[in-house]
Amino acid sequence: MKINRKFLALAAVPLLLAGAAACGSAEGDEGTVKIGVVGASDPYWATYEEAAEAEGIDVEIIDFAEYTQPNPALTEGELDLNQFQHIIYLARYNESSGEDLVPVGSTAIYPLGLYSTQYGSVEDIPAGATVAVPNDESNLARGLLVLQSAGLVSLTDGGSAFATLDDIDEAKSKVKVTTLEASLTPTSLPDVAAAIINNDFVEDAGLSAADAIAQDDPADPKAIPYVNIFAARAGEEENATYQKLVEIYQDTQAVQEGVQKASGNTARFLKVPQADLQASLADVQEDIRNLGK
Repeated sequence: MKINRKFLALAAVPLLLAGAAACGSAEGDEGTVKIGVVGASDPYWATYEEAAEAEGIDVEIIDFAEYTQPNPALTEGELDLNQFQHIIYLARYNESSGEDLVPVGSTAIYPLGLYSTQYGSVEDIPAGATVAVPNDESNLARGLLVLQSAGLVSLTDGGSAFATLDDIDEAKSKVKVTTLEASLTPTSLPDVAAAIINNDFVEDAGLSAADAIAQDDPADPKAIPYVNIFAARAGEEENATYQKLVEIYQDTQAVQEGVQKASGNTARFLKVPQADLQASLADVQEDIRNLGK
């Protein structure tokens, strides 16, 4: 999931199936695998359907307007799979709804970048300068982890996917951090030393992903919770057809080229073992429960 301007912290939400009302029940159509996505108009989904058909699998891509919709639809059996979210988003859904959706396979991670119009490198940012990060809880924590990996801040106990400004060890940090609504971080660049900018807003700032002076490392174990996934209902993660569909996404060059084009060349494709995805989901859900104590 490229969780961006549409991402909201998931609370209990009603079942919104406007986007799936005409799709029928996945259970009632044995020959077709229904996959829920947000953004089915991206051309690579048509390419993906064709690649699946070439492997003898009939796929129907079901489009949803909001990120809050595909998980309830999957839970209720309106879908067989969905592909729109990262592990943290799935963990929040499972914990808030009492459900147990599971990852089937990984797709890509979309690194979160630090940008500056005043400094050409992280090293050039002076001590005591101010850096802006998005204020939504997912991107705030992730942005702080990017700043820590860049040597700009130090987080208590190494930080986590739930870090906040309160976790910054100011005595050990090089810069001060301020929070802004995500869409405002690009326009803040003239007033701050640097800013964490969501992928959706990079082009709005007249920048490209290549302009980032720092970003999270997809190879870092701390990045696994931000890997996008195919999700299924519990007990169906070993379904051979579903696993084949993950492989088709991962291994079809035309699909991956389409994803890259749609993402503005920000996608970093990863093949994370299913066991690692499941372990990460369990860890994040445990962290969420611990936060509530």
